[in-house]
Amino acid sequence: QVQMAESGGGSVQAGGSLQLSCEVSSLRAGAAGAVCMGWVRQVPGNGREAVATVYKLGDSTYYADSVKGRFTISRDNSKNTMYLQMNNLKPEDTAMYYCGQGPARVGGPPCAHPDVSLFGPWGQGTQVVVSA
Repeated sequence: QVQMAESGGGSVQAGGSLQLSCEVSSLRAGAAGAVCMGWVRQVPGNGREAVATVYKLGDSTYYADSVKGRFTISRDNSKNTMYLQMNNLKPEDTAMYYCGQGPARVGGPPCAHPDVSLFGPWGQGTQVVVSA
């Protein structure tokens, strides 16, 4: 089925920037109705938190309140790589970041407030560490 591979993480000082990349295999949307792609992050001991999503069938995007105005989700021209540009990083952004796909929610903007439990398949993740 579809495969995801994350890269671009690293260690930066607060206020710095990173760009994460998600390489998507040629097999798209392993699950029927998976019209959203996005990024989640996970801190040890906690569940996955939705960070940003983009609608496959348009340019609609969603950002968690904690990252809005600092992060930007995008795709390349070939639509086989997804990016997360992370600016003005904060220590609270420290986490393992994953990319995946999932369904649109009913009764709201496409891909907004995603249920991350329905997203996948997650790659191995890329670690982001932001020091104060």
